[in-house]
Amino acid sequence: MTTQGRQATQATDATEEHRVQIEYCTQCRWLPRAAWLAQELLTTFETELAELSLKPGTGGVFVVRVDGEVVWDRREQGFPEPTAVKKAVRDRVAPGRSLGHSDRSA
Repeated sequence: MTTQGRQATQATDATEEHRVQIEYCTQCRWLPRAAWLAQELLTTFETELAELSLKPGTGGVFVVRVDGEVVWDRREQGFPEPTAVKKAVRDRVAPGRSLGHSDRSA
């Protein structure tokens, strides 16, 4: 295998480790919000994520999980701002990585 092939394989292996799931309430019609957040995360972490799934739920659920761990729960924290979710995901999939303007305090 060439050096480039090994590097590509290593990059793929690292990516396959991280999966994000956004569970949203279908009764509340929160699919557009979940899809928009999914787009934001996929754009920001395009090389770090192997998968991002949308999971329909009920009862007012809006939960973001990384590798099975809850990083945002609407019931406890309210609706997430994309920046807050990006920071929570970053802390698990790419610690120390800068998010540019998203890292600046208001």
